[in-house]
Amino acid sequence: EVQLVESGGGLVSTGGSLRLSCAASGFTLDRVTIGWFRQVPGKEREAVSCIDMTDGTTYYKDTVKGRFTIYRDSAKNTVYLQMFSLKPEDTAIYYCAAGYDIVIVPTRAAVEPLEFDYWGQGTQVTVSS
Repeated sequence: EVQLVESGGGLVSTGGSLRLSCAASGFTLDRVTIGWFRQVPGKEREAVSCIDMTDGTTYYKDTVKGRFTIYRDSAKNTVYLQMFSLKPEDTAIYYCAAGYDIVIVPTRAAVEPLEFDYWGQGTQVTVSS
């Protein structure tokens, strides 16, 4: 059974840091793209960062560039999202997702949720002002 499990969310103050983890089971990560998405009530789910596990190419939403870093630990079959300098507008439920044959280039305008096949249950990130 394919499963993605997120962890690491929590409550932090503005300027704080969190590291989210996405642990995969039931498949290996080496041939997929992993995406981190976030969603707040009443808004569409948006891609925050993605990594193509075949070659390490990454994508970041403009508003998180320089603050968030996505990276992988293949030995643990886990992808991380390190978040620094958090802002109240980063508050959301964060989801990780996996998909095949997704073209990731750093200059993509956006990455769409429909491109991904498997989703985790989400982890809440709250940044207080």
